[in-house]
Amino acid sequence: MINPKQLRLNVIRPVLQSIGLWSQAAENLLLGTAAQESGMGQYLVQLGNGPARGIFQMEPATLEDIEVNYLGYRNDLRNKVNSFAFPAMTHEDNLTCNLAYAAVMCRVHYLRKPGALPDANDIPGMAGYWKQHYNTPLGKGSVHEFVENYNRYVGSD
Repeated sequence: MINPKQLRLNVIRPVLQSIGLWSQAAENLLLGTAAQESGMGQYLVQLGNGPARGIFQMEPATLEDIEVNYLGYRNDLRNKVNSFAFPAMTHEDNLTCNLAYAAVMCRVHYLRKPGALPDANDIPGMAGYWKQHYNTPLGKGSVHEFVENYNRYVGSD
């Protein structure tokens, strides 16, 4: 498991600040997403031979959709995002082993969704936002589970 304070201060915050997409709400939402999706980094590849990769468990199809249908029309953002990718690896492999790239892609995934992020201290609101926009209404995760995992792994770090 990755220490959530280390992840917050040494990966998520500096990465999001460097691309101009940091807010306390975004930072907390990414921490909650890592807590829910991978047990704060316990799993780098989806259990049961699923396609999701990295601490945020992004699927390659989602990655491709973001690259083609969102970043493909935003050259400045695409260049910032790609600056975090290890050039010797595929973007899919970067999701698995490159924390900075995985964090920036998770943030961009949320960025393209409508509406403002929930308040930084509204954990149930973040859970609902994650469920609607990341896990999807048909996904296996629940709002209750997100809140439990946020409190378990992130707490007040």
